[in-house]
Amino acid sequence: MTPHPISHYAHELRADLPAGTFEPATSRLWWLPVHLAVIGLGATAMVAGWVPWPLWIVIGLVIGVSYACLTFLAHETMHGAVVRGRVLRGLVGWLGFLPFVLSTRLWVRWHNRVHHAHTGQPLSDPDCYPTLELYQRHRHVRFAVDHFSLGGGRWRGLLSLLLGFSVQSAQVLIRGRAYGLSAREHRLALAETGLGVAFWVGIAALVGLWPFLFIFALPLLVSNVLVMSFILTNHSLNPLTEVNDPLINSLSVTTPRWIDRLTMGFGYHVEHHLFPAMSTRHAPPVRDLLIARWPERYQSMPLWRALLRLARTARVYKSDTVLVDPRSGREWQTLAPRRALALPSRGASA
Repeated sequence: MTPHPISHYAHELRADLPAGTFEPATSRLWWLPVHLAVIGLGATAMVAGWVPWPLWIVIGLVIGVSYACLTFLAHETMHGAVVRGRVLRGLVGWLGFLPFVLSTRLWVRWHNRVHHAHTGQPLSDPDCYPTLELYQRHRHVRFAVDHFSLGGGRWRGLLSLLLGFSVQSAQVLIRGRAYGLSAREHRLALAETGLGVAFWVGIAALVGLWPFLFIFALPLLVSNVLVMSFILTNHSLNPLTEVNDPLINSLSVTTPRWIDRLTMGFGYHVEHHLFPAMSTRHAPPVRDLLIARWPERYQSMPLWRALLRLARTARVYKSDTVLVDPRSGREWQTLAPRRALALPSRGASA
């Protein structure tokens, strides 16, 4: 199947999309005070002794969900889909990424510019798993894939869910110059990261080590799992492509409506790569048009099924369309464009 560039689809779709599709979804900003209130109230309840300590585990889980939801908000905001103003966009992004002490400057370079421009290209895309050639050539690649990648029946691969976004953020920060950050931008990204670290050190000193474990450490694991469950399914089951074709190299995942609303429609990932600056609030009409026009190309499946497929397959590309476990030699086909199921649209997210 011949791949098409993003412009091929975007040009055909724009004329048929509803008016206002590309307007900023400013009401999304209400999620910020909501989640900050959940985090603040939960932390206060523990530190002030309002609840017995066994309930701290439950509160930590809830805080972790809010951390993840703030990350989804930061992602959409940094694309300019929530607010256009640079200062407000940066503030929302910094607060949203604060649990991961992730610099918004680094994120824009890593995600908005490099990942979106080079999706599915192993030498250029920071989110792409390696080819067999890269695996065999570099020891650090072999170590990461063999010990920490999700798939091939390796239980240690669960670390990709528990720590994945935190670890990758640190790796990209260290290699910031390789992704196009100037020396000055890299220093500023390091400073922004340092500011985030200082914030959490201050919180730890203020509340004490034991509460901090449930205010930050446990919630961070929960947040990593939720965020990485989507990130790993975005592209890791799809073929590599020289031409950046989101209908081939990307996967949309479906979830129950309440999860879709809570995660701000992050599962609409094919749609997001076609129109990054569009709020995923407007993704359902895009999905409907894609299914109507290119049913043999559009790829979507339930999130649980995508995660199960990740766990059962390998994370090294023997070819553009074949995944291989280098240790056992077992091979799996990547997803391939095929006729999509006639799934109903689930409506817009809040």
